[in-house]
Amino acid sequence: MLNHSLLTDFYQLTMMQGYLHAGMGHNRAVFDMFYRENPSGSGFAIMAGLEQLMDYIENLHFSEEDLDYLRGQGIFSEDFIDYLRNFRFSGDICAIPEGSVVFPNEPLCVVTAPIIEAQLIETALLNILNHQCLIATKAARVCHAAGEDSDMVLEFGARRAQGPDAAIYGARAAVIGGCSATSNVLAGKMFDIPVKGTHAHSWVMSFDTELEAFAAYAAAFPDRCTLLVDTYDTLESGVPNAIRIFDEMRAAGKPLGYYGIRLDSGDFAYLSKEARKMLDAAGHKDAKITASCDLDEFLIQSLKLQGAKIDNWGVGTSLITSKDYPAFGGVYKLVAVESNGKMIPKIKLSENPIKVTVPDVKKIYRIYDAKHHKIKADLITLADETINEAEQLTLFDPKAPWKKMRLAPGEYYARELFVPIIKDGKRVYNSPSIMKIREYSMREQNSLWEEHRRLINPHIMPVDLSQKLYDLKQKMIYGAKNGI
Repeated sequence: MLNHSLLTDFYQLTMMQGYLHAGMGHNRAVFDMFYRENPSGSGFAIMAGLEQLMDYIENLHFSEEDLDYLRGQGIFSEDFIDYLRNFRFSGDICAIPEGSVVFPNEPLCVVTAPIIEAQLIETALLNILNHQCLIATKAARVCHAAGEDSDMVLEFGARRAQGPDAAIYGARAAVIGGCSATSNVLAGKMFDIPVKGTHAHSWVMSFDTELEAFAAYAAAFPDRCTLLVDTYDTLESGVPNAIRIFDEMRAAGKPLGYYGIRLDSGDFAYLSKEARKMLDAAGHKDAKITASCDLDEFLIQSLKLQGAKIDNWGVGTSLITSKDYPAFGGVYKLVAVESNGKMIPKIKLSENPIKVTVPDVKKIYRIYDAKHHKIKADLITLADETINEAEQLTLFDPKAPWKKMRLAPGEYYARELFVPIIKDGKRVYNSPSIMKIREYSMREQNSLWEEHRRLINPHIMPVDLSQKLYDLKQKMIYGAKNGI
């Protein structure tokens, strides 16, 4: 990633100068990044974007050109400009690993750094994580809708993404969420993702006849021959001509390899079933049928229920833009500041209860059902708390504390979620390959109960607070309201 020092909101820089002049710049602070609502009505989200966040942190510095631009704003002092000249991030960041399932109101990423540094990175951190978490979550929904075909969902959205970065990093996130390949060649090269594609209608239209177009494509790619059959008439022309080409290849002794047809318009349920009959009758039972064009999780689910005979799903616009839910909504909130060498918890109050923050330095335990190895709840605790699996664990809803879940020893086990990714400004986490992250994400999604994976009205995963953390939050709310 290029140096993106100015990828920040202007008020981050004004606050930084204010901290510097107030003598507070080097006081350490802790910020949590979290989100409040699952996108697209989902029961969970998928963590993504850490690799790009680490690249951003490691490359963060101000060039003389940057400094000249800031000086030209007429608001920044020379001592602040001098501070920026030697700026490097020196703090620590821990996060939930990419591919993990995550839930609202729990920290996904925690920044501990001098407050002047932690303030600067807010905008870019949110930009990176919000985008990739959003697209990874949408991909997870699409792949879940595909069911047993989930390994054959392809990301086809580059041309509809909101710009090159959205196409590149959206493809990366889509694979983390579950897609098995992308049509985006640059994303394939950058992240070692399988790339897939066939040909466009323009290929067919450029020849005198559809049959000639199919023959030329088959000659060029005999081992990967997927023919787009809806340019003129899918069942009267496209599929019969494709079958003729497949017959000729087989008669000539050419191994067909991976082959089939692609549908890009029309009634996919009807057309795929009819095309399947025609292909099977001609002896091409191993020919694959790919569908593309305005697919999303709901259409895929509907087509599956209708018995559509589709093997591969090329999903574009709705996936790469998260068309129905265009913003993830992650936020970055101060939870503790250093004073006299000690971290002091901080809380933000609001007229809207959902916007009241959870104070202090924390960690997250994921609680699993020991019999089924499924997630029971996530438990946020203070940083110095531990869980003893040999003891009963009592969980309660922080919005309704009388609602409790008691787990006896042997009925559950716990796993800490945070891993360090940046230490003293340097990367300390080696990201797995994207396909390894995808494998991990599939395991993570399978650790959810099916009720949490429903596309509509999913069950909500409990995200609870430990008793000590709940008591601290209530004490701070009471104290703030009463001027204590």
